[in-house]
Amino acid sequence: MRIVYLDCFSGISGDMTLGALVDAGVDRSALGDAIASLGLKCSLTFETVHRGGFRATYANVAAAHEHVHRHLSDIEAIVDRGSLTTAQKELAMRIFRKLGEAEAAVHGIPLETIHFHEVGAIDSIVDIVGAAVGFNLLGAHRVISSPIPTGRGWVRAAHGKMPLPAPGTAELLKGIPIAESDVPMEQTTPTGGAIVATLADGFGPLPSMTIEAIGHGAGTRDLPDQANILRLFVGEASAASPYSDRIWALETNIDDLPGEIVGFTTSRLLAEGALDAFVTPILMKKNRPGVMIGVLCEESKIEALEAILFRETTTLGVRRYPVSRHKIRREAVVVETPLGPIEGKLGRIEGRPPVFSPEYESCVQVSLATKVPLRKVYQIAHAAANERANTTGWNEATPADRPASADRSQKHHHDHEHSHAHDHDHGHSHSHDHDHDHDHGHSHSHDHKHEHPHKHPHDHK
Repeated sequence: MRIVYLDCFSGISGDMTLGALVDAGVDRSALGDAIASLGLKCSLTFETVHRGGFRATYANVAAAHEHVHRHLSDIEAIVDRGSLTTAQKELAMRIFRKLGEAEAAVHGIPLETIHFHEVGAIDSIVDIVGAAVGFNLLGAHRVISSPIPTGRGWVRAAHGKMPLPAPGTAELLKGIPIAESDVPMEQTTPTGGAIVATLADGFGPLPSMTIEAIGHGAGTRDLPDQANILRLFVGEASAASPYSDRIWALETNIDDLPGEIVGFTTSRLLAEGALDAFVTPILMKKNRPGVMIGVLCEESKIEALEAILFRETTTLGVRRYPVSRHKIRREAVVVETPLGPIEGKLGRIEGRPPVFSPEYESCVQVSLATKVPLRKVYQIAHAAANERANTTGWNEATPADRPASADRSQKHHHDHEHSHAHDHDHGHSHSHDHDHDHDHGHSHSHDHKHEHPHKHPHDHK
């Protein structure tokens, strides 16, 4: 699967996107022909420049200044008359429509009556149509982006001076992770926001992929502290295991809470849907003994679980970071023993015999019912599993093999996952997942900030 990754550490704009596409290998003459077919009085050229000491491609759109405010229908007519493929036209109009919907929401008027001000100018039309053509020519099946920095300060637009992010840009970036930035300039323009909001299938770090090309798209200014570029990675997605996923780790350090409250908190976290909740003894600042409450959860559970941590403990803050998890294939099964049926999980690894693990709750129930010590119940369950492996073998689990309490089994794995992290004034974070096998997910976060003036109010930065 062909994948494109947008590394927007310096933000994203239309001209940066065009430059990155050409730098990554998109045929510039094909882009030029597509733009020329629109019949606009403009020219599109590309030049090699340096930003922060790094070579990059700068896209320059030369067009006369207009006093024209176009509606969406006007822009659609321009796109339709171009010699673009149907897919290219549809993608260009998706981006414009995304932009129009954001403006309509901000101004509280119907989409059809929206006047495109800055983004209706010729150079912005070229940027968006060029981006649609370029991504189509790349043949990307999936587009992933880094979190988006917006910058801080003010920008002057058609409606006057506005704080950053501009209202339209902010509306476009709803639901998209924003990278913290104290750069006193506009880093992401409305056109850049519309492009990434339309194209990106997901947001996060550079995905597992085999890189074939890297494009550097230059912004207008050369900044003293960092490269003012958009990086675009093109390649093939690595063959990911279907048993890999990404979850989130939440952590907080506490040194002034009774043990009973800590235990109650972990119980509440598990009841609320945490994949796991655990406590690690730590030594905090000034050599104070304390505990770290750790939580592993799906992204959709973060808000609810953080609320429990803030409500039930004395913490003033919770750390959060994504964790990559690689799991062995597993399925719920039942083994027949002299003591009765015992539920468990069967782990499968390619090229190795399946591994059986009895469920704790099932073994406890059998132990209480038969008065057989729990450790003996475990031994009997393992013996029954080994006998089955040596006789009938472990095929795919049939409905008859699966325990009736599969829902409970899914919730309480017995193969609890543990994530251990340390954040004791030295900024190291380690995450270890355990599913009776040991998975290690390491999360590192780097913030990059720059200063970037807004040369043209419409898009270029």
